[in-house]
Amino acid sequence: MTPTLVATIMAVYFGMLILIAYLTSRGADTNTFFTGNRQSPWYLVAFGMIGSSLSGLTFISVPGKVGIYGYGYFQVIMGNLVGYWLILGVLMPLYYRLNLVSIYTYLEQRLGTAAYKTGAFFFVVSRTIGSSLRLYLAATVLQLFLFDEWHVPFYVTVAITILLIWVYTFKGGVKTIVWTDSFQTLFLVSAVCIAVWQISSQLGLSPGSLIETIKNSNYSKMFYLDDPKAPSFFFKEFLGGVFITLTMTGMDQELMQKNLTVKTLGGAQKNMFWFSLMSVAMNLLFLTLGALLYLYMAANPDIAVPTSSDHLFPMLALDKLGLAVSVFFLLGITASSYASADSALAGLTTSFCIDFLNFKNKDEKQKRRQKFIVHLGFSLLFLLIIIVFNEINKQSVIDAVLKIAGYTYGPLLGLFSFGLLTKLQVRGKLVPIICVLSPAVTYAIATTSETWLGGYKFGLEVILLNGTLTFLGLLLISQPKEARITV
Repeated sequence: MTPTLVATIMAVYFGMLILIAYLTSRGADTNTFFTGNRQSPWYLVAFGMIGSSLSGLTFISVPGKVGIYGYGYFQVIMGNLVGYWLILGVLMPLYYRLNLVSIYTYLEQRLGTAAYKTGAFFFVVSRTIGSSLRLYLAATVLQLFLFDEWHVPFYVTVAITILLIWVYTFKGGVKTIVWTDSFQTLFLVSAVCIAVWQISSQLGLSPGSLIETIKNSNYSKMFYLDDPKAPSFFFKEFLGGVFITLTMTGMDQELMQKNLTVKTLGGAQKNMFWFSLMSVAMNLLFLTLGALLYLYMAANPDIAVPTSSDHLFPMLALDKLGLAVSVFFLLGITASSYASADSALAGLTTSFCIDFLNFKNKDEKQKRRQKFIVHLGFSLLFLLIIIVFNEINKQSVIDAVLKIAGYTYGPLLGLFSFGLLTKLQVRGKLVPIICVLSPAVTYAIATTSETWLGGYKFGLEVILLNGTLTFLGLLLISQPKEARITV
């Protein structure tokens, strides 16, 4: 692909996004930005959430890791499915019953202001870092295959990328995002289907022989049950998947905000149920794509293997697999990364405005001005984090995101679990201390576990340890008083 073709595709693509934003944001106010006026069709939300939940991490990092762990990532996906159903049955009824805009106001009603502000703070930190790293992937691909040819610095690439997201989200907010995410998910699904089809064709594999070939390859292993001390051990990955989903979806303002735009609880639950099944199917398709990429490399030994597994799919898609794959890969990685980043920007703006700026007591003019400033501020923060990460990163981005999430989302898991599972109150001023100490103690345990726990290595289950320590810490500062909300 030539830089001119890439630029043309991107211009048309973002032109469509801006058109959708224009059509969906007419007459929008701050309520529209935050809640979409609670008029989103459940099926549209379900389809659009595929793009925002999978992100560029799944699009690039999951296929790349097949060369190391085979289908082992499916252990996490199985846990994710259980996590989605727990959200559907436990958290969503609570959020709808309380008619929440920011889900962290539940913590205020249940545990007090300090718990509320602490929970919102950890969401802001978690989602800002996680979404910045997801967007980093899209910016890297555009840099490698477009802006490097034009000698444009990486920070300019990132700035342009974030500016485009800001343009189509700054007015319509979550109402616009419900529609743009569905548009982008269409390209994400198309991209992976076309890539699987094209690689299978080039390897001469029919659907039946494709399954048999992967089954007999070195990449088909799905369950790791032999070494309980290893990070890839089934129960570690499965439990990690459950609690990562509970926190990164059910206790995350970004993704729950879109669910809460559906008018009724029943519609939102249908959305979550069908989304969970579609998510499993899409992840299986990405793992199949990963196996095909490595089989393609084995069949073409003259192609140099990239040093980073994150670069495998981009390299083959844009240089070796034909124009159709190139075009849809570019659209797919852009769609997946932007679908995640745009909803994160709206979710962060919503949380900060509602949770820290006390929007409910302000007039519409003041709300608009402050929302504009906050929205712009988070955009600039994304830019800074991506540039710093580009200088220091030495690992797969999906590994970095999940590792960070285990520490930043753990306190949210502890706070919500304490509120749901007990009727105790807490001494508010000590809550932030507990929520800061718990990740620190978790890190100390995780980094020394091989020495003190007989070679045991923590994987995704580190979030469970973190959440448990937070829960126990809250128990230590609790007092036997009836909670203001019972569940």
